[in-house]
Amino acid sequence: MSKLTALTALISVSDKTGIVEFASALNKLGVRLLSTGGTAKLLADAGLPVTEVAEHTGFPEMLDGRVKTLHPKVHGGLLARRDLPEHMTAAAQHDITMIDILAVNLYPFEATVAKPGCTLEDAIENIDIGGPAMVRSAAKNWKDVTVLTDAGQYAQVLEELQSSGKTSDKTRFAASVAAFNRIAQYDAAISNYLSARQDDGSLAEYPAQMNSTFVKVQDLRYGENSHQSAALYRDLYPAPGSLVTAKQLQGKELSYNNIADADAAWECVKAFEAPACVIIKHANPCGVAVAESAAAAYAKALKTDPTSAFGGIIAFNRPVDAAAASHVAKQFVEVLMAPGFSAEARTIFAAKANVRLLEIALPAGGSTPFSQGRNAVDSKRVGSGILLQTADNHFLKAADLKVVTTKQPTAQELEDLLFAWTVAQYVKSNAIVFCAGGMTLGVGAGQMSRIDSARIAKIKAENAGLTLQGSAVASDAFFPFRDGLDVVVDAGATSVIQPGGSMRDDEVIAAANERGIAMVFSGVRHFRH
Repeated sequence: MSKLTALTALISVSDKTGIVEFASALNKLGVRLLSTGGTAKLLADAGLPVTEVAEHTGFPEMLDGRVKTLHPKVHGGLLARRDLPEHMTAAAQHDITMIDILAVNLYPFEATVAKPGCTLEDAIENIDIGGPAMVRSAAKNWKDVTVLTDAGQYAQVLEELQSSGKTSDKTRFAASVAAFNRIAQYDAAISNYLSARQDDGSLAEYPAQMNSTFVKVQDLRYGENSHQSAALYRDLYPAPGSLVTAKQLQGKELSYNNIADADAAWECVKAFEAPACVIIKHANPCGVAVAESAAAAYAKALKTDPTSAFGGIIAFNRPVDAAAASHVAKQFVEVLMAPGFSAEARTIFAAKANVRLLEIALPAGGSTPFSQGRNAVDSKRVGSGILLQTADNHFLKAADLKVVTTKQPTAQELEDLLFAWTVAQYVKSNAIVFCAGGMTLGVGAGQMSRIDSARIAKIKAENAGLTLQGSAVASDAFFPFRDGLDVVVDAGATSVIQPGGSMRDDEVIAAANERGIAMVFSGVRHFRH
């Protein structure tokens, strides 16, 4: 291994993952090591020759370590342009050594404020000053300095140094961009935390300034329509089990509409503990079912609306085996997603090369799949602004229901009501959903009038040849008048779940008693716009 002459690396890291190995490799290449505090001690204890920054600058660390790298010998060594004689002359006059490699990661501010009981003092002391200043200096001077802000970058840099004695322009520029991105993320976290701080020490649910960070996953062919451009971004730290963690196993490139519909399907199917299948068309479920297997769930879901299911998006909350794959492969499907696919299933779909297969691993743990990979906050863009709200992650249990009619729901009706309610949460408002036996029978979505949604749901069931006799109905919001209730009862429903809360609740309850059906109130509304 050849020695590199006149190269200096400054290493000062909070997260010390892989740093001893990295510094050791640099040392073997002849790179001079500078370091600070705990990092310097760690390297020295590993037997590496390391110069403390205080010795390098001739100025001691002070103010409990708040000031240690804020010095011209550090920033001059990072910022001096090697191609400008006047820069190099000034550096020589002031005995400033060039720093060629900077490895810095920052005080763990994000992790600190995420801890329960974090105080303002704890947060303030974990705001890094010297680290970001050095990173910015090095990143600005990327043509001469390699700046590393993540342990994942070490291997590439070592490989280039070992093979050519220097890092490439491409690597240095990419590292510079990554460094500025990291500083932006760090500053955003600090701003979000401090601007949410209230006089009593508590944190407001929504900060005075909201800084969000998203990382581009890919450009898309176009947006909702061909004249619109589009791209997919993910959260900086995406939750396991979320759509953006999907691995595409085969098929054409995903489109904007594919992704939007796939998210609707995936969020809905995760709401069920039993094996479930959800078929989505234009962001609305057109078939949902639970059964003893993925194949059986798909067969039931397809019955709801086979016409709309053509060209739909399908999601399973269980791995797809050969039985399920053979059923799905008979239909035209745009996207199929599941926690996994058997080898036999992969073989079946290999014959349909355009079908997009997405594998999304569900993380271990958690009481139900419902909580996995869900957003805590939802956003909606409006003209020159953004609406933020806590996500609709409410999970209704049987114990939450209030029976408001003389007739009590049977055990089967109660099970159907909870199933219908779960589906309704994912249907665009106004939503009316007929269900029975763990499957949807008719779905009315997105109408301006709730009674029209009820009529459409009935028509859908009739067109699919399904009977609504003895069915359960969910309404995402209250019935403002008895007419909507009469429509679903006339169609065959014997039980209804709705939020309640209307000025005419008494009138609707009286109508339910008159018609001899069971009705329960959830106390929760599920508008979905």
